[in-house]
Amino acid sequence: MLDVQATPGLRKFGNTDMLLSPLGLGCWQFSKARGLVGGFWPKLDNALVNDIVRVSLEGGINWFDTAEIYGGGESEQVLAESLAAAGSLAIEAHIATKWWPGFRTAGNIPRTIDERLRRLGGYPIDLYMIHQPFSFSSVGGEMRQMARLAEQGKIRYVGVSNFNAKRMREADRVLREHGLRLASNQMKYSMLDRRIERNGVLETAQELGIAIIAYSPLEQGILSGKFHGNPELIRKAPGPRRLMKGFKPQGLQQTKPLIDVLERFATRYQASPTQIALNWVIHAHGDSVFAIPGASKLHHAQENVRAMGFRLSESEIDELNEMSARVALK
Repeated sequence: MLDVQATPGLRKFGNTDMLLSPLGLGCWQFSKARGLVGGFWPKLDNALVNDIVRVSLEGGINWFDTAEIYGGGESEQVLAESLAAAGSLAIEAHIATKWWPGFRTAGNIPRTIDERLRRLGGYPIDLYMIHQPFSFSSVGGEMRQMARLAEQGKIRYVGVSNFNAKRMREADRVLREHGLRLASNQMKYSMLDRRIERNGVLETAQELGIAIIAYSPLEQGILSGKFHGNPELIRKAPGPRRLMKGFKPQGLQQTKPLIDVLERFATRYQASPTQIALNWVIHAHGDSVFAIPGASKLHHAQENVRAMGFRLSESEIDELNEMSARVALK
């Protein structure tokens, strides 16, 4: 285990020597509305993306999460261009991206890495992840290819996404054979989806020193409370969100008691329910869980960085734990 001393505002990232901010910026929304996955979001203006990235950097966020499948590389390219536009602010920025395994074998990993690097415009890949567990190859086959990329200096660290506890343990075992460790597992996690606490993923990650990266930490915006206050906003929500259980009248009614607690704490901290929800994710389990909220508007980025400016007390975390367990959607 590497002995890395965290600096204020940063924490050690899993089995690596990287010091990262508790929040990174999720960049799915930079997909330029291309492809089935990218079409979940509207096309964002380049100037707006530049501002979102700049504000994130200014606020202390020092890493960005993207993926090949996000617009077929568009998100990677737009992110790189925005980091370049940020100049010296981005000197110490870290990039995490992902290989898409669907209908592919592990042999595709080395064949497509140069395209990932090209899209990123010279920025190094600090964390390269298997985006999801389903492919035509074994976990071991994928990890051996990732290890070769690390040995060649094309990536720094290896991560996975959506892996269960058994697959995560196997990935770490194979990487150890190459003198490496599994750095992280990116999982859906929020106060309304706490499955990783019950299915062994969080427990295994903590045992092995693997970081958890929580995606959808605001449950597609439900935890902001704005849809509870104005359900008409749901009709205007882009993509398939309005069809999800949590956006239905019954779902909003089920989660309203939690929103009430978030709003009470928000008043106490002169914050927003969004910031309270994000603060819970990054502090409810020590320093082992990171989160990657997105930002499609400038005020989203501003809210994200302010969520790192305070820390909920243990009693407040306990109250949120209890209430969220009662109303969780999954």
